[in-house]
Amino acid sequence: MNTTLLLGYGNPDRQDDGVAWHVMHTLALQLGLPASDSYEDEFPPNDRLDLDFQLQLTPEMAEQLSRAERVCFVDAHTGSQTSDVQLVPLSTEFQHSPFTHHLTPQTLLALCQTLYSKTPQAFLLSVRGHRFEFERQLSPETQALVPEALKLLLEWLEESK
Repeated sequence: MNTTLLLGYGNPDRQDDGVAWHVMHTLALQLGLPASDSYEDEFPPNDRLDLDFQLQLTPEMAEQLSRAERVCFVDAHTGSQTSDVQLVPLSTEFQHSPFTHHLTPQTLLALCQTLYSKTPQAFLLSVRGHRFEFERQLSPETQALVPEALKLLLEWLEESK
């Protein structure tokens, strides 16, 4: 079992909302790890890093988090963030959402703490999304941000060793 988990989420059928899968897929290839060509397939297991991509976060993932020492959530953001790409530490916090199918990383961490009395060190890597049309390709603007996201992720992985 790996102690570091990359947990990406979003909808790759909605253009930039799927940037997490593109970042994680590119990272796996860059590290020489096995990677499928579709977000619909799981990342194959490897002995270096757990990679998991989902359409959304769910409460059941708290058990997965409880097995990790470190987790980096990867997601898209919109104009509410000041930076195009950012990597920020997270803490546990129950957050209420007006959406019935929206669970934040902080709330998932709080569930992990409540249910398993354990919380991994957690970060969020977020990349600005520009377009959210019904398309599987990233917009050129968001695609241009992938190298910066990879750089931050590789630095985080190196620091986590």
